[in-house]
Amino acid sequence: MKRALGSPRVRLVLTAVAVAALTGCASITAEQTVGRVNDEAAGFTGGRLSLARTDDERQKRSTVAKKLLATPVGEREAVELALVNSPALQALLAQGWAESADAAQSGRIVNPFFSFERLVAGDSLDIGRSLAFGLLDVLSVPARQGVARRRIDQSQLRLTSNVLDLVTQVRQAWVRAVAAGQTLEYARQVFDSAEAGAELARRMQSVGNYNRLTRAREQSFYADAATRLATATHQATAAREELVRLLGLDEAQAQALKLPERLPDLPKQAMEPQAVAALATRGRLDIRLAQAALDASARAQGLNKASSFTDIELTARKNTAFDNAAGTRTDARGYEVGVRLPVFDWGGMQRDAWSARTLAAANQLEATVRVAGSSLRESYSAYRTAYDIARHYRDEVLPLRKVIADENQLRYNGMLIGVFELMADARDQVSTVMAAIDADRQFWLADAALRASVIGRPTDTSLAATSRALSAGGGAAGH
Repeated sequence: MKRALGSPRVRLVLTAVAVAALTGCASITAEQTVGRVNDEAAGFTGGRLSLARTDDERQKRSTVAKKLLATPVGEREAVELALVNSPALQALLAQGWAESADAAQSGRIVNPFFSFERLVAGDSLDIGRSLAFGLLDVLSVPARQGVARRRIDQSQLRLTSNVLDLVTQVRQAWVRAVAAGQTLEYARQVFDSAEAGAELARRMQSVGNYNRLTRAREQSFYADAATRLATATHQATAAREELVRLLGLDEAQAQALKLPERLPDLPKQAMEPQAVAALATRGRLDIRLAQAALDASARAQGLNKASSFTDIELTARKNTAFDNAAGTRTDARGYEVGVRLPVFDWGGMQRDAWSARTLAAANQLEATVRVAGSSLRESYSAYRTAYDIARHYRDEVLPLRKVIADENQLRYNGMLIGVFELMADARDQVSTVMAAIDADRQFWLADAALRASVIGRPTDTSLAATSRALSAGGGAAGH
């Protein structure tokens, strides 16, 4: 099928091809990718997230990390340290940029194919040139760009979610590391006291002031304190190393890492449900990500309906014939249209697959919407329960234990009780203090989980029971 290349209709088609080729280029840069994350998760990144692509940028980040490590690293500093120092986070950003670039590439037109031929027969020379491209590719540029934009949105929301997950992990790892260090310090104090008590019991038994049962009790407490200290030492090491890994510290940086001696004080008031709900309604990432997946799948399904049936190839040709004997030259211009015939495959399975993907995305969106409210309520319940328990230990349990300790000290000073009874009371306080530290730890873990859940990245919100410490302490008081 050939027609003069200079006809108005053909020129119109070629003009449309040129315009589409110039306007059909979706693009995304690393700065745009990271900037979107900073905008979406400003409360988590503080706008400080960036992708280091040169040695100079990496050196600047190393300088910032060194400055942060010069002082005890709080929770905010730990997050900032991860943002500037973690290779895992940099890998996430680079991978997110790659996914966005791949999505943008899907909206571009396939390059045209140029061919050249030269044929010689006697005194005749034929030269042929042709330029071929997929006509459906050109005609579907607007639809392809729409799909590409939605895939870009999907990949960037996924990247934001991954960054939020990492920041939440850093926050919780910091809480566990500080709490483990606090527990270890107290376990050392308990061990030193138990060691002194065991030695005193040995000496007093040797002079006949303690019987065998009394000394065995002190020795048992000493053995238990030693076991508790060994466990606390390992737990502190494990929690610290978990934080080191998440921060991406090298050996020198890990040695320089210093943490606060204790967790922050509880806030004066817990967040109210209304405030949490107001923050959550601003747009949850999980719902937006599911919506973006549905939009991209629906757009792609519409685009692939046509391409699954057939494909059309348009070729513009120009042939030049030289007759050396006659000294003449003849030019011929025209075009060819090639159509793929759906004889053996009508594309039904492809269309079914896209329909299934769209259906799955729609149901996934519905499932995400239904789960969102439930996960937020669970996260808030864990947060509020942990806050109430930690405050109860701070305001009720620990003050009562202090009153008991002060009264026993007065009784000891008045020689109403002996040193054994005084040390027995100290043993009673061990479980209570340990439980109070654990209650603070669980609150700050729940706080980090709630902040992630509000924005649409729910994490584990299970609470470990600490009430057993009360019963353990009460049982010990019966000595």
